[in-house]
Amino acid sequence: MREPKTRDDELVFVATNDISAITRGRAMRLGDLDFATGCGWVPANIGIGPFGHIVDGIAFGSIGDLRLIPDAGTLTRIDGIPGKPPVNVVLADITHTDGTAWECCPRTFLRRAIEDLESETGLSVHAAFEHEFMLLSDALPDAPFSYQAMRSVEPMGTELLQILADAGLDPENWLPEYGAHQWELTVGATGALAAADRAVLLRDIVRDYAVATGRRASFSPLVDAEGSGNGAHVHLSLRDAAGAPVTYDPDLPGRLSKAAGSFAAGILRHTAALVALTSPSDISYLRLSPHRWSAAQAFLGERNREAMLRVCPTIDMAGKEIGPQFNLEFRAGDAAGNPWLTMGVLIRAGLEGIRDGLPTPVVVDRQVEELSPEERGAAGVSDLPGSLAEALDALQADDVVRGWFAPDLIDIHRAIKRDEINQLVGLSEAEKCRRYTGVY
Repeated sequence: MREPKTRDDELVFVATNDISAITRGRAMRLGDLDFATGCGWVPANIGIGPFGHIVDGIAFGSIGDLRLIPDAGTLTRIDGIPGKPPVNVVLADITHTDGTAWECCPRTFLRRAIEDLESETGLSVHAAFEHEFMLLSDALPDAPFSYQAMRSVEPMGTELLQILADAGLDPENWLPEYGAHQWELTVGATGALAAADRAVLLRDIVRDYAVATGRRASFSPLVDAEGSGNGAHVHLSLRDAAGAPVTYDPDLPGRLSKAAGSFAAGILRHTAALVALTSPSDISYLRLSPHRWSAAQAFLGERNREAMLRVCPTIDMAGKEIGPQFNLEFRAGDAAGNPWLTMGVLIRAGLEGIRDGLPTPVVVDRQVEELSPEERGAAGVSDLPGSLAEALDALQADDVVRGWFAPDLIDIHRAIKRDEINQLVGLSEAEKCRRYTGVY
């Protein structure tokens, strides 16, 4: 393999991540990239669905041009993939050719949500994505969470975590999960935009490494209709203008500050619509079913891994402060969802809750089945949509959530998802899982 002589000779991939959560873009020599003007892009590309074609019924056809404008602060060098030269990735905002923002850019959608939260409340979101994925294999699986499982894939763990660390993704935990050949990978928390950027990069770095070492990794919500599901959970907390954590208040219900309680309530109020964007595949709703340790119902739970929104436990030892640790975990997300859109709608929903002064939801600290009907009502427990079609209908009916989006963007999302449903008509659950496993 011929190595590039200098970094300027290395390839740089100017990247966006689309409604189908697929990273697309264009590559060139790093030395040839003009960061001020980027490279060309086509509006209709936003209409490519997960199965590879531009869907019907979108606002864009063969006419029009855009630019992918690289965010220089995201320039990431990925080195150490066995048998492959280093590559640079820079994440881009999509603009018109005059540099004005394009209303259908998912990253711009998140940027504006962050700006509105900060301008209206003085608050920002500190966040991290927690990913699960499968290493596809016909071999008998090792025991969940076991030393043998961890060692059986070496040097994957050692090499992959070093690659992620060198790329600035701040990897934390690497563990064999409960499902057969399932793995979990977590990274450190950071600002909301950087957290979503890390999620975009992490998924493709893992897939890239797997292919290079003769494996296949899939982040599909399910690879086996009867097996464990893969989530992309979002951990988030609030910070004030000085960067201090302000989610924790030991004297208030759930130990949530007033702002954090309202933020959580806003997410729960719009749950049915949000999942059309955070869990947007046809098979996502097989994962979001009871007793899969995902989230079949919307409520605020404590130490409950079937809550859609969970108050995470804290370490109360060795002098650890609780405030910086204290966070909420949104569990109804998966890797079929675009990280920028997922983070953006959570911030938007939370901001709505703060605007309206919503009270902190009742925190459920038991299994939902143990609650009386009255207790369920008081806690606001509600079922999540049972299918992608139901979630899309809920999104269509929620004028507040639809109002966060440019009309073209939300209409394209709907067109892609309706086409996705139609593409899978007549397939068994197992066949659907196989289709998505290949995509993600």
